[in-house]
Amino acid sequence: MADAATTVAFITLGCAKNEVDTNKMRALVHASAFVEVAHPELADIVVVNTCSFITEATEEALGVIFEVLEGRNFTQGTAKLVVAGCLPARYGKTLGTELPEVAAFVSVEDEEHIVDVLEHLLAAKGEKPELSPSPAPLHAPSPAAVSALEPSPTSVPTRIVDKPWAYVKISDGCDRYCSFCTIPSIRGRYKSTPGSEIVAEVAQLVAAGVREIILIGQDTGIWGADAKEPGQNLAQLLDLLATSFPATWLRVMYLQPEGLTTELLEVMAAHDNICHYLDIPLQHASATVLKAMNRRGSGQEYLELLSRIRSMLPAVTLRTTVIAGFPGETRADARELERFIAAAEFDYVGVFIYSQEEGTVAGRRTDQVPLRTRKARAQRLRDLADTIGFARTAQRVGSTCEVLICEQDEDAAAEGDTRALLGRTKGQAPEVDGMVHLTEGVPGQIVSVRMVDAICYELDGEGV
Repeated sequence: MADAATTVAFITLGCAKNEVDTNKMRALVHASAFVEVAHPELADIVVVNTCSFITEATEEALGVIFEVLEGRNFTQGTAKLVVAGCLPARYGKTLGTELPEVAAFVSVEDEEHIVDVLEHLLAAKGEKPELSPSPAPLHAPSPAAVSALEPSPTSVPTRIVDKPWAYVKISDGCDRYCSFCTIPSIRGRYKSTPGSEIVAEVAQLVAAGVREIILIGQDTGIWGADAKEPGQNLAQLLDLLATSFPATWLRVMYLQPEGLTTELLEVMAAHDNICHYLDIPLQHASATVLKAMNRRGSGQEYLELLSRIRSMLPAVTLRTTVIAGFPGETRADARELERFIAAAEFDYVGVFIYSQEEGTVAGRRTDQVPLRTRKARAQRLRDLADTIGFARTAQRVGSTCEVLICEQDEDAAAEGDTRALLGRTKGQAPEVDGMVHLTEGVPGQIVSVRMVDAICYELDGEGV
């Protein structure tokens, strides 16, 4: 059993799904005899929850791992390092020899047993557990421990609430097998979280003071398609949540085009507390490139979809992501994507340079686009998207809307900035879009605000 003085620090890398995973691990640690500390150098055990979606993310994860190992507690030999998440899930067979300094590796599916791993490290008295060659438990938790962690409609993992908004994972894994993507090999096949567990988790968060719930997953639009009970779908889940928690904002991220059904849009239109905000990762507009990506659709079909969305949700905010320089992408394909972005007029566009990934179909292609060309095409897309996005943000000046006050910018406050409070409208998702800068209010409040100025994607507001 852990000593009460044994401290643990967490570092999270990557996407919002990793943030949820870390949050649940933290909650398990809080419920144990371990004590969480904020700074890795003050910890007896440091857990780094890694991303390994693309090479750049893997390199960042390795950089953070080596930086942690340079901390005084590690150079003095008083701390242990645990690497969790996507890195061990993707490279589990080789990490043990590549990173002998790491005390334990915890794959994505084993993170619910984090306390058992930490206790095992203490009991081992410095002996490192063997790394499993496959995504299997790295230890042998007791049947009672496994039973206590088994999800059920009435027992969901406790969450740590430290913000007025929270992500809730409604699914994990993916069955799409896009030719550029490593997610299925990292997180496995698509699996919906049971609706009863989602409702229970949301209820727990709302009771703790959360004002906005963001539903996430690899492919949120097909939630329920793998459920044993017929008829479960995202529209019905969203309708239930909006009705059950009428004072809570609800936002859905990562909706593939096929998931944007008329039923879903009708539910969104029917509830004021559902943010009229859609994040649709289209990736490209050329039918040829989309087919090579193992995706469906074309630029024209996507424009028709966006028109249908805007007809049903006139004030909708739209975000997408695109990839520049996919293997075989011609100059004509790149120009077609640019024309599509110009015609679609998204509020926000995330532009990614294609990354050649080991183990993917696209990564094995011989017609890779030169990196210099990929970067140039990505920059053209960013410049175009920013021109449109800045203009759409500026159009909000003079309007009045609700804003959720999220936090105070301590650095800005220390410098005497009168607009040190940061909030978001229903048209701004956390961590990826702009924010509203305010002079008055308290984090967690939802207030009526008039927009008085815009700079790039940022807005200045005044309370009404």
